[in-house]
Amino acid sequence: MKTVFTIILTLFFWLNVFATAQESDQLIYNGKMYSLSSNPLESYFEKYPDKRPRPEVMTSSLWRGYVATFEIRDSMLYVKDISVQYLDNSDKKNRDVKWKSVLKEVFPKQKEIKVDWLTGLLVLPYGELVNYVHMGYGSTYENYILLEFNSGRLKNEKHFKYDEYERFKERQFQKFKQTDKYKKIKADLQKDGGSDEFIDSFLRSFATEYTSNILTE
Repeated sequence: MKTVFTIILTLFFWLNVFATAQESDQLIYNGKMYSLSSNPLESYFEKYPDKRPRPEVMTSSLWRGYVATFEIRDSMLYVKDISVQYLDNSDKKNRDVKWKSVLKEVFPKQKEIKVDWLTGLLVLPYGELVNYVHMGYGSTYENYILLEFNSGRLKNEKHFKYDEYERFKERQFQKFKQTDKYKKIKADLQKDGGSDEFIDSFLRSFATEYTSNILTE
C-alpha cells in the first residue's frame, strides 16, 4: 500500500511536469491555524476508498481532491471539516469555482470524528518561507512543530528552528535506515526506477512521513 509521499515520488519519476506544490490540510492547535505537511485522511481513504470525496473540480495543486481541517482538543485529534471545489452555475455567464463542505457525506451521523486511525507524526511548518520547492510539500519554512500521535492521541511535541529541524530529520533518517520498514520501502521504490542516491535523498527529506514515532532524542 503506497503512502501519500510514495505516490508523489512516483509522479516525480514519471510525471515530473505535474509535480506541483500541493494545497495543505489545516490544523487548529492551541487556538492557532497551521498548515500541515501531511494528509491524515489519506490512510483512512486507502482503507475505505468508497468514502473518498469526488469533487467536480480537480487541479494539479490539489491532486487528492479535498482540503481537510483538523483540531486538537484535550490531546485528541478530530476531523473538523472536509471541503471540495465545485462549479457554481447560478450565473450562466461566469461559472465560479467555490468550496463546499462534504463532511457529512464522508462521515454521516457522526458528530465527533476522532482520527483514532493515526499513529504517526504530523509536521506543522510556520513562519517565513526559507526555500520554495515546486513539488508536494517540499518547501521549507522558518519554524516547525512536530507532533507525535498514538491512535489519534497526542503523546509528544517538539519545536524546531529550520536548521534544528533539518538536523533532526537527518538523525531520524539514520535511525530509520536501521529498520525493516526502510528496507521494504526502498525496495518498493526501486521498482519504480529510482536510484539508491535519489531514493535516500527523498526518504531523508520526508523522514517524518515514513516513521510513526520520534526515533531520536
